Amino acid sequence: MSIKDVTDLTFDQETKEGIVVAELGAPWCGPCKMIAPVLEEIDQEDNQISIVQLNVDDSPETAAKYSVMSIPTLLFFKDGELFNQSVGFQSKEQILSSTQKNG
Repeated sequence: MSIKDVTDLTFDQETKEGIVVAELGAPWCGPCKMIAPVLEEIDQEDNQISIVQLNVDDSPETAAKYSVMSIPTLLFFKDGELFNQSVGFQSKEQILSSTQKNG
């Protein structure tokens, strides 16, 4: 699998099936750059988790819908339902732990 870039138009479609971690960030965001390799590692190692990225500058409607005030924000979905979220840099272990809370 590979990390998929999503927009306001495709976000709901891409988060409606299975376990999805959505990273809401921006290219200029330092912590977003730090979390990118962690998300890539999870994406390569775990076929049960899909990862999508949304640029909040290009897609502000989704960020507003989920009241995102700081980036990166990770939103955790299971079959389209938001069940967890975190703000700021997270370790691989923290992200994987967050995906288990509703699983």
